[in-house]
Amino acid sequence: MSTVVHATAESILGNLKIVEGERRRRARQAGLSRAVDAVKAFQQRRFATTYRDLLASDRYGSASRFFLDELYGPSDFTRRDAQFARVVPALVRLFPSEVVQTVGALAQLHALSEVLDTAMGLAWHGLQVIEARDYIRLWQATGRAPDRQAQIDLTLGVATRLDAFTRKPLLRSSLRLMRGPARAAGMYELQQFLESGFDTFQAMKGADEFIATVRSRELALAFNLFQANLGVFPPNATTKRALESLPISDTTVNP
Repeated sequence: MSTVVHATAESILGNLKIVEGERRRRARQAGLSRAVDAVKAFQQRRFATTYRDLLASDRYGSASRFFLDELYGPSDFTRRDAQFARVVPALVRLFPSEVVQTVGALAQLHALSEVLDTAMGLAWHGLQVIEARDYIRLWQATGRAPDRQAQIDLTLGVATRLDAFTRKPLLRSSLRLMRGPARAAGMYELQQFLESGFDTFQAMKGADEFIATVRSRELALAFNLFQANLGVFPPNATTKRALESLPISDTTVNP
């Protein structure tokens, strides 16, 4: 998948269909949904580990929490996505172009992340607990380095777009005026997401440092995970960095 260029109703719906297809695939294969849920939970804890300092920051805490909950969480968005799919044509018609492009990037990121999470789940092989070494093995078994790069690019793209919103006060006013039509069209959750993202980034008073920090840490993490060599003892510097970037798991998966 390439990073989004221009979002249309068709492209947004196409990405939501990919997400639904991944859910159906997991439901058909015994244990796959459980494995993917465990992967997602570990990845959320990984984000909390990587950005512990930002989460505790007065300036960047809210933005970090927004990303943790909305982009890295293991929440089940099935109902939200189904509602969203029904109103995409209205979204494209009613919302400003900048908002539509942001939603398009979000839909593409959602689809790509679900595809990669399924691939990680398929490499699971019945683990009951994901530890750091297990996660590295799952990551390397999945591979797909270009898609991992695209995932990072899309995440940064969403952040950049939300930050750009803050320099357009008329856009914030337009979003506020859209509350009534959005609720009537069944887009209230999306409306809340966009307003929350806008207000969170506005409160930072400039997101350049936040975005640069996320970029450098995610790129470094991906490189270390791909290059780690678990078969060498004692571990080399790259393997140590990969292991140190991951949480100690306390997530037990019920069989």
